Amino acid sequence: MKKLYLDKDLKRGLEKTVLKLVEEVGELAEAILLQDKEKITEEIVDIIAWTLSVANIAGINVEESFKHKYSNSCPKCKNSPCSCDSI
Repeated sequence: MKKLYLDKDLKRGLEKTVLKLVEEVGELAEAILLQDKEKITEEIVDIIAWTLSVANIAGINVEESFKHKYSNSCPKCKNSPCSCDSI
């Protein structure tokens, strides 16, 4: 994603990129209401792409951050699998 879009992402800026991400979340909600699996899949992929764009603009290494937070256990209860009471 960085190779493909970083220049455009930086020109767009963080705020506008986050707005695009939020737009995609809305499209996912619509797809879920329609129970359209193909559209749900497409929107999930778009959300991941826009999330990575936000991270790239902010200078965040998503892979390292993800590994740190979700290394091998739930960040809240510290168990694997998660045994938290909440859904």
